[in-house]
Amino acid sequence: MATYPLPKFHFQVEWGGVRIGFTEVTGLDIQAEVIEYREGSSPEYHKIKMPGMQKYSNITLKRGTIQGDTDFYRWINMTNMTVAERRDIVISLLNETHTPVMTWKAKNSFPVKVQASDLKSDGNEVAIETLELAHEGLNLVV
Repeated sequence: MATYPLPKFHFQVEWGGVRIGFTEVTGLDIQAEVIEYREGSSPEYHKIKMPGMQKYSNITLKRGTIQGDTDFYRWINMTNMTVAERRDIVISLLNETHTPVMTWKAKNSFPVKVQASDLKSDGNEVAIETLELAHEGLNLVV
């Protein structure tokens, strides 16, 4: 049986047991910062490099605008410096039988940006809204 890479168009996003349909998910990356160090008595004339703290990009979710659905706006309006409703976000890449084959979990996510669609009088596209989330860690849960 041949092994093929997974297509990226079949995925689901859920939080709090609720699945929400999105057209695009970006920002599923982890970076390790580099620490450079050189001891004063080192015979080498260069610094050594060590892995430092990890940092995570914000996750951006895009979906079609749905009449009467203002959940994202309510969520960001409840978020301020003292109170932020945080949610664990689960993003799953699905196979042809709709079974998750790769799952990412972003913990303690909260909204940092909600953007309405651009409006064009001569356009012929669906109105897309964007939700950008900050989080405290991204884990691949297989």
